[in-house]
Amino acid sequence: MTCRFRCGDACFHEVPNTSTNEYVGDVIATALSRRTMMRAAAVVTVATGAGAAVVTPAAAGTTDTGTAADAPAATAAKQGKAARGLRFAPVAPNTTDAVVIPDGYQQNVVIRWGDPILRGAPAFDPENQTAKAQAGQFGYNNDFLALLPVPGERGRQILVANHEYTDEVLMFRGYDPANPTREQVEIAWAAHGLAAVVVEEDKRTGKLTAVPRHHLNRRVTATTEFRITGPAAGSDLLKTSADPTGTKVLGTLNNCAGGTTPWGTTLHGEENFNQYFANSSRATDKRYGIGTGASERKWERFDKRFDVAQEPNEVHRFGYIVEFDPYDPTSTPRKHTALGRFKHEGATIRLTADGRPVAYSGDDERFDYLYKFVGSKRMKQGTSRAVREHNLSLLDEGTLYVAKFTGNSPAIEIDGTGKLPSDGEFDGSGEWIPLATATADGAVSHVDGMTAEEVFVFTRLAGDKVGATKMDRPEDVEPNPVSGKVYVALTNNSNRGVGSNAKADEANPRNANKHGHILELTERWNRPESTTFAWQLFLVAGDPNDPATYFAGFPKDQVSPISCPDNVAFDPHGNLWISTDGNALGSHDGLFGVATKGERRGELKQFLTVPNGAETCGPIVQDRRVLVAVQHPGEIDGASVENPKSAWPDGEGKIVRPSVVSVWAVDGSDIGV
Repeated sequence: MTCRFRCGDACFHEVPNTSTNEYVGDVIATALSRRTMMRAAAVVTVATGAGAAVVTPAAAGTTDTGTAADAPAATAAKQGKAARGLRFAPVAPNTTDAVVIPDGYQQNVVIRWGDPILRGAPAFDPENQTAKAQAGQFGYNNDFLALLPVPGERGRQILVANHEYTDEVLMFRGYDPANPTREQVEIAWAAHGLAAVVVEEDKRTGKLTAVPRHHLNRRVTATTEFRITGPAAGSDLLKTSADPTGTKVLGTLNNCAGGTTPWGTTLHGEENFNQYFANSSRATDKRYGIGTGASERKWERFDKRFDVAQEPNEVHRFGYIVEFDPYDPTSTPRKHTALGRFKHEGATIRLTADGRPVAYSGDDERFDYLYKFVGSKRMKQGTSRAVREHNLSLLDEGTLYVAKFTGNSPAIEIDGTGKLPSDGEFDGSGEWIPLATATADGAVSHVDGMTAEEVFVFTRLAGDKVGATKMDRPEDVEPNPVSGKVYVALTNNSNRGVGSNAKADEANPRNANKHGHILELTERWNRPESTTFAWQLFLVAGDPNDPATYFAGFPKDQVSPISCPDNVAFDPHGNLWISTDGNALGSHDGLFGVATKGERRGELKQFLTVPNGAETCGPIVQDRRVLVAVQHPGEIDGASVENPKSAWPDGEGKIVRPSVVSVWAVDGSDIGV
């Protein structure tokens, strides 16, 4: 069901990327300079208790890089307190139909699908839904979350949420997938998009509650007007019968992760937009996974813009990074073409020393690429309208790059099993290859045979042409605010090394990779605008019992099992927090914290799990609070309104509702200290 409604069965279709790019494992034909000593951190042990959150000590046997005799010393070296921010009793893997949190913590549901947030919106009534009502209520399938301060209102923040997609069979009683009604389709349009809602803290408990009808509350839907900006705005590739200017588009679709900007806006990635469009016959569309027949939701029956045969350019107007100003409810959101068009998981910003934005983004598809945009305009300080307008244009001028990774181990040592090479790490160097540069006077392509407009609209094809490295579903990308290192979540790729597909390489070292990994990238001189970088795999996910897993060298008898990393975030201490999507270890998805520095580096602990069928999304980790979006609870094959597979959050007999959850320490202390 998740495959059908979130991504249009992407993993069951042919891999869109059929290019013959060079792979990391083929780059190194002979051994390069070798370390004279393996890092002590590479000594890892094989654990025995995959069913427990903190696995029991290793039994006798060989380790990944040594013998059983090495294990006691490695384990003893890691005794003592966990890293600051991670001092909680880890939650055990489980299949409980609830949000399960550590002892000593409490939780509440902040807001649910259908809760009214705008003036005049009615209370949620699942049996009497209307498109008008949904447009004033919190949308469906909340994903990315952001919290920003409300000026002059102490104890209040603006919660911004993505509403990625809709599960019609879980929304409407008696839903017929072959024959949706116009009202059901229009409700789904209204349930997509974004929401901004002010939330208020109860200082006695830490509980967060929504403030309905606040003047900053807003809904953005699939029919809200957007402005197209940047180098492709006005291009013939973006013009339609409804918009001959190529600068306006209705709605945003399949917003997955996102980011916040230093100038006070939020960014949102249009991901699996392809699934909403029908009847394509073009080769460029095939590279983006757009189907030749009817769509899953049949929207093309009710609006011809979703029918590629009738409106061939409408699909070119989706797949961008959206920028939203939560402080101006009258503003028109923007789609930034300078950041390229692909299945953006999200975008996160790091500023250069002179104040220019650098935006990182992953293309969430098997064998697709990692991108970076380096802006050419400097951010201005202030809150005046002129300053805000200037800052809203920062992502329209600059250079778009794609990543190419090179391993530093001989290809023969990367055998697809996940076994560490002889130097003790999966690591190497890389370069950012320029694709196109946008300026106030125009745009220049750096890709032979493609115009700048083509690069920005068919960005995947540009990455193919320059030989970018095929990755295992690069999703959320986040710079660590403490160290500046950049972390990339690669969720999984069960097609790696299967049949004629690309085989394992050092940056993607496992064939049939069903558990994913986390990549740590260090820009040269720690400058985000650099065009070269060093990289290493920080975490290779899975059962710690599996020799193919790796936790930055931390003993594997002291970590929680993790599978399918998706969204990542950082706490105030610089620890990485990872939410999962599609846990392939038999337990529910969850949220994990892991130390990124010091002697505890690699120590990973599970903080919570989510209910039946749900995915953990949008983590925010503040000093005293953790927020997660519980997306698609009950999304299990065979589920429907009449046959629910979860009773969360409101109990038996109630419709299942995606929701945002807040967690805090009972004693009021900071998280994990």
